[in-house]
Amino acid sequence: MSDADFRPLSLPLATIGIALATFMQVLDTTIANVALPTIAGNLGVSSDQGIWVITSFSVCNAIALPLTGWCSRRFGPIKLFSVAIGLFSITSFLCGMAQSMPQLIFFRALQGFFAGPLFPMSQTLLLAIFPKAKRGLALALISMLTVVAPIVGPITGGWITDNYTWPWIFFINVPIGVFAIFVVLTQLRGMPEKIVKSPIDYIGLMLLVLGVGTLQVVLDKGNDLDWFESHFILWMSLIAGVALTCFVIWELTEKNPIVKLNLFKDRNFTIGTLVLVLGYSAFFSINIILPQWLQTQMGYTAIWAGLAAAPMGIIPFFLAPIVGNYAHRFDLRLLTSISFTVISSSCFIRALFNTDIDFRHIAEVQLYMGIGVAMFFMPLTSILLSKLSGPDIADGSGLATFLRTLGASFASSLTTWIWNRREVFHHANINENVSIYNQNTLDYLHSVGGITQQNLASVDNQIVQQAYMMSTIDYFTLLGWIFLAMIVLIWFAKPPFIMAAKGTSSGH
Repeated sequence: MSDADFRPLSLPLATIGIALATFMQVLDTTIANVALPTIAGNLGVSSDQGIWVITSFSVCNAIALPLTGWCSRRFGPIKLFSVAIGLFSITSFLCGMAQSMPQLIFFRALQGFFAGPLFPMSQTLLLAIFPKAKRGLALALISMLTVVAPIVGPITGGWITDNYTWPWIFFINVPIGVFAIFVVLTQLRGMPEKIVKSPIDYIGLMLLVLGVGTLQVVLDKGNDLDWFESHFILWMSLIAGVALTCFVIWELTEKNPIVKLNLFKDRNFTIGTLVLVLGYSAFFSINIILPQWLQTQMGYTAIWAGLAAAPMGIIPFFLAPIVGNYAHRFDLRLLTSISFTVISSSCFIRALFNTDIDFRHIAEVQLYMGIGVAMFFMPLTSILLSKLSGPDIADGSGLATFLRTLGASFASSLTTWIWNRREVFHHANINENVSIYNQNTLDYLHSVGGITQQNLASVDNQIVQQAYMMSTIDYFTLLGWIFLAMIVLIWFAKPPFIMAAKGTSSGH
C-alpha cells in the first residue's frame, strides 16, 4: 500500500490532532507578546531584556524550518512530527517553570527550534491523508489556522495574564500537545514511511545556523539599535551576508544538500513562494501597524486592539472550507487576484481613517478584509506545491514557510521603522504651520485659557497624534499598491495547478 492509498481510522479525528499542533505552534508566536511587560517585571529585568523572549523563539524557529525536509526524510514524517510536538510541549512547560530571564530565554529558544517542523509537517501529513480531490480542503484548513491563531494569540495572552499568571500562557500547550501526540500515533499508525539515510551536510548546517541566526538578530534588534548606526548591527549584518552567500553557493554544489535550493528551478514554486513571501509580509504589516496605532495613539488596551482586529478571522473561518472544496474548479490565479484586490481595497479604505474613527468602523473593515484572506493562503500554497511530489513536498513546504517567516521578520522591523520615520517627517511639516506666532494657533490657545505649559503640551500631543495618523495613512496606501502589484506577478505561474498524483508523504 502506498501512502497515497492510506487513510486514517478517523479522518476528522486525525485532522483535528494535526491541526491542533499547528494551531498551538502559530498561537505561540504571538501569545507571549502582550505578556512581555508582566514577564519582565516579575523576573526583575528591563523591557529591552524581555524582548529576547520573542527574539530567541523566532531565531531558533527560523533555523529549524529549512531543516524540516532533511529531518523528515531521515526519521520519517510521523516520528518527526510526534517528537517535535512532544519536545515543544516539554519546553513549553519548562518556560512556565523558569525562575529567571536567562532560563526563560534558553527554554524559549528550544521551544522555537522544536516548533519549526510543526507547520510544514502538518501540511505534509494532511496532504497525505486526504483524498486527492480533497487536498484543497486540507490546505484551506491550514490557511484558516494561519489567520486565526495570530489573532487569538494576543487576546488569549492578555486575558490569561490579567486573570491568572503569565506561566499559564506556556502551560496551556501541554494538554494540547499530549492530545495531539495521542491522536497522531493512533490514527496514523501503519502509514507507509520510507527512511532515506542521507549523510548530514555539516558545512551547510553550520552556515545556515550562522547566517539565519545573525540575520534574525539583526531584524529583531535593528530598529531598537538604530540600524547601521550601531557597530553590533553592522557586524551582525556582515556576518549574515557572508554566511548566507556561502550557504547558497555550497548548497547548490553539494551532492546531499540540507536544503534543496534546486526547487527554485520549478517555475510555480518560485513564483508562488515569491508572491507568498511578499503577500504575507504585507499582510503581517497590517497586523502590526493597526494594533500599534490603536494602542499608542487611540488609547486602546491590548485586548481591545486585539478585538478590533479579530473580525478579520470570522469570514475565513466559514469561507475557507468552501474555498478548499471548490477552488479546483477555478483558475487559482484568479482567486488569488480577487484576494489581493479585496485586501488592497481594505488598505485604501484604512487610508481614509482619521483620529475620530470608532471601533465599529475599524472592525467592519477587518471583517471585509477577511473575504480576501479566505482566498489568500490556500490558492497560493496550491500553486507553489502544484508541481512537487514525494519528498519534495516536505522540502518545499519547509523552505516556503521559512522564507515566509523571514519575510514577516523583515516586515516587522521595516513597518516600525517606516512608521516612525514618516511620523517625524509629518511632525516637522505640521510644526512649520503651528507656532505661537501663527494667528490661528494664538486664537486656539486663547480660547482654551492662554499660552500655558499645559496648553502648549496639549497642542504638541495633538500634533504627534495627527503626525502618526498621517504616517499610518501613508503606510496603508503603500500596502494597498503592493497588493495590486502582486496581482500581475501571480499570473506568471503556469497552470495546471493540480498536485502530482504521487504520494505526498516525505518518505517517498
